Amino acid sequence: MLLNESGARPMSGGTALMLMMKAGVLRPARLVSLRHLGLEGIELGAGGELRIGAMATLRQLEKSQTVRSGWPVITRTLRTLSNVRVRNVATIGGHLSHGDPHMDLPPLLSALDASVTIAGPRGERSCLVESLYTGYLETTLGQGEIITRVTVPPMGPRRAAYLKCTTRSADDWPALGVAVVLDGENTDIVISAATDRPMRVASPEAADGLPIQSDLHGSAAYKKQLLRVYVARAIDEARNAGH
Repeated sequence: MLLNESGARPMSGGTALMLMMKAGVLRPARLVSLRHLGLEGIELGAGGELRIGAMATLRQLEKSQTVRSGWPVITRTLRTLSNVRVRNVATIGGHLSHGDPHMDLPPLLSALDASVTIAGPRGERSCLVESLYTGYLETTLGQGEIITRVTVPPMGPRRAAYLKCTTRSADDWPALGVAVVLDGENTDIVISAATDRPMRVASPEAADGLPIQSDLHGSAAYKKQLLRVYVARAIDEARNAGH
């Protein structure tokens, strides 16, 4: 398998990969295209779960009637994710594999208890999206492993929202991302962008104890204040937005 070779990197949409190469952060010896693996499908599983092939583009997800009908929170989130030119090319598998904490879908999919199927030299395995990240630009994907599918459980009675604060345009990298899922008396909250990876908190009050990171999008003190405001807003939006 070409991906097992030293210095080889998989390429799906290539949007983040090319930027890293131009910046000199990444210098792969070989790029292996994943375009012809037949992983573009978006469908419902036998149990009503959403099954997304890793090579489905973000624009396909945004326009999918299946996603809009059963998981409209994903559709709403995608409408302000980067810009339409990027969404036309970027794939869900590449988006999740990149490991940048400023990405919008990892916190939302984590809050929705989504999982990924991963294929590699040792076979196939699955893990929760939440367990995929270990730090800034760091994931649990091993050499030669690629994400092949994303599975999102049915929404059922759950209500969800994702809010982000950007310091410039609405499609800019966020200074803070907040995903909230309400299920009866339970409230699941996942924070991103202000932390080095998506992090789940047990309650709105617990969010104050997160290890907030300063970066070009704002200081830690600024983001902590944003966090208090946006968690409350996201909970209110989830209550009023249905799925």
